[in-house]
Amino acid sequence: MRTYKARGVVLHTIKYGDSSMVAYLFTDLFGRMNYMIQGVHSSRGRGNKAALFQPMFLVEFEGIEQPQARMHRMKEVRSLTPLSSLPFDVRKSTISLFMAEVLYRLIRESEANEPLFDFVCRSVVQLDRMTEGISNFHLWFLVQLSAYLGFYPGNEPIPNVYFDIRGGVFTPSVPAHRICMDASCSGLLGDLMDCEADRLGSLPLSRTQRSAFMESMLLFFGYHLDAIRTVRSVSILREIF
Repeated sequence: MRTYKARGVVLHTIKYGDSSMVAYLFTDLFGRMNYMIQGVHSSRGRGNKAALFQPMFLVEFEGIEQPQARMHRMKEVRSLTPLSSLPFDVRKSTISLFMAEVLYRLIRESEANEPLFDFVCRSVVQLDRMTEGISNFHLWFLVQLSAYLGFYPGNEPIPNVYFDIRGGVFTPSVPAHRICMDASCSGLLGDLMDCEADRLGSLPLSRTQRSAFMESMLLFFGYHLDAIRTVRSVSILREIF
């Protein structure tokens, strides 16, 4: 066995026995990994570890590699970046649940991906600090995430065009196969491509617009990655936003 220090983003947890859990993390060293964590509900020693394993929480830990086992273990774990509002704001916690589920279903590789890891960590911190534009953050996150997954739009957006979902490009007319975003969603896609997270409050969108764009983005993601179709937290997002 060997030990190592790593950072991770919590994606999903499953209770195991009375006081243990299996935690799925996106880590800086190994990509997606699952860990057996014992004593998470214990009030002895260092206290209740379960609070550290909420969706999209950032942690740093000392892992124990076990070559013959199906998962690694954790020796020590602590918060990497304390979050001041995300755990307590229902809008932000709902978005973080969605982000965690999307990443849990889409990230399968057990290898380092530093650009993606850094983007995810930055996104969590940005969401935690936001005061305006929170309702648009999940839309912005999906648009930006597509760049790190390899199917970001292939050309620059221009006014009054359609986005060809199959071809992955903006086009001046509806493509023959008709698998595309309408003009409104295509325009919003262009806006979100060019928008920084701290400027999302400048996009005044209605619930109908957000819902329509979310459907279009899920269609776009689903064309490339089937796993996105099973994201259950989408229904919660629709109720809140």
